[in-house]
Amino acid sequence: MPMEPLPDLATLSLPEIARLVEEQRLPPVDQWNPQHCGDSEMRIAADGTWFHQGSPIGRPTMVRLFSTILRREPDGGYVLVTPVEKLTIAVDDAPFVAVEMKAEGDGPESRLAFRLNTGDLVTAGRDHPLRFAPAGGPDGHDAPHPYLHVRGTIGAGLEALVARSVYYDLAERAIASGDAAPGIWSDGAFFPFAPAAA
Repeated sequence: MPMEPLPDLATLSLPEIARLVEEQRLPPVDQWNPQHCGDSEMRIAADGTWFHQGSPIGRPTMVRLFSTILRREPDGGYVLVTPVEKLTIAVDDAPFVAVEMKAEGDGPESRLAFRLNTGDLVTAGRDHPLRFAPAGGPDGHDAPHPYLHVRGTIGAGLEALVARSVYYDLAERAIASGDAAPGIWSDGAFFPFAPAAA
């Protein structure tokens, strides 16, 4: 059965994006608990490229399919899981990359929707928070590393690294807002660019 074509974020309104998100049907991977069967010999690189036995997976539909059965384990590792098998997969940073953003509104009325490298759509908000990890990550950039919660338990589920170009769009919105603390609003929630001082 062919997969639906990827959505074009530029042509969709945020209500249309919200409807598409509601229609997304993912396998119930959190309900599947087969015995661990081994290593998938797969890896997701920091830029979102999927590899099998060291070679990039060139078929986007295969990547999209595999991404639907991806789960994070309580120990922090990642697995591909079906009702009958569970295979380890290496993830260099985050399993997804937020490659595009659509924004509507300003300040607390803002809504930010993201398209992931797998075609998934996610609207940032209380159920899908943005977090900003401190600068100095593996890519050598001095800017904070923003992540968007995609699915699973917040803080222990699957996240998307926000692509550098999308981060710059977020920073521009934060500067334009004039808020006392630098950060970004989406769907009634405020996400500070830096963690609160202890």
